[in-house]
Amino acid sequence: MAYQVLVVEDDNTLSEMIQYNLQRQGYDVLKAGDGRAGLQLARERKPDLIILDVMLPEIDGFEVCRIIRKELSVPILMLTARTEEIDKIVGLEMGADDYITKPFSMRELMARVKANLRRTELIREDVASKSSASTMTTPKQSLILNFGNLTIDENRREVFLDGEALKLKPKEFELLLFLARHKGIAVSRDLILERVWEWTYDGNSRTVDVHVRWLREKIESDPNNPVRIVTVRGIGYRFDS
Repeated sequence: MAYQVLVVEDDNTLSEMIQYNLQRQGYDVLKAGDGRAGLQLARERKPDLIILDVMLPEIDGFEVCRIIRKELSVPILMLTARTEEIDKIVGLEMGADDYITKPFSMRELMARVKANLRRTELIREDVASKSSASTMTTPKQSLILNFGNLTIDENRREVFLDGEALKLKPKEFELLLFLARHKGIAVSRDLILERVWEWTYDGNSRTVDVHVRWLREKIESDPNNPVRIVTVRGIGYRFDS
């Protein structure tokens, strides 16, 4: 079964180009030319991934992203202008999973689409394995990482703080797991982007910083004075137990 991708873009030439390249990769494509129509299609068809422009008529991309994120868990890849860095940060704050700046190559866009869908498929397989494991007499043992009152269940993709389950976005979990696996080691932002986001480093590390801030708000007693995810000046971050 082919993945279904919704493209919400008011530039018809760009929209058709994206559609053509997606269809060449075997994806089913839905298109909308404004935010309102895009939101309606997302609700009705529940696509596997949404490519969402920021500057849209009717409802802008930020608001569409905010609404969809409350209703659906679909990956959202936002298209932003190269000179408007704030678009990227606001998009992430609204719940976008990824962003790509204009102008961009279709090869890069297809790579981002593939990477986001691959992560979605891994999550689905994990959910399916949990379901099948519940019917087995000897379920698969989870790999547990314990750091005081913080517990990371790697196979079940669950995190507990003081015994209470934390609600993490997929990227937040992957980032936390990557840092925890490298406990005590300072890792650079570009390495985090490469390993967690599967991006080639482009000089912009704000994506990492935003997600680290979100994690700190969830696992640190005092997010303004973190003791678990520590900033290493001039390098990146270090996970301390």
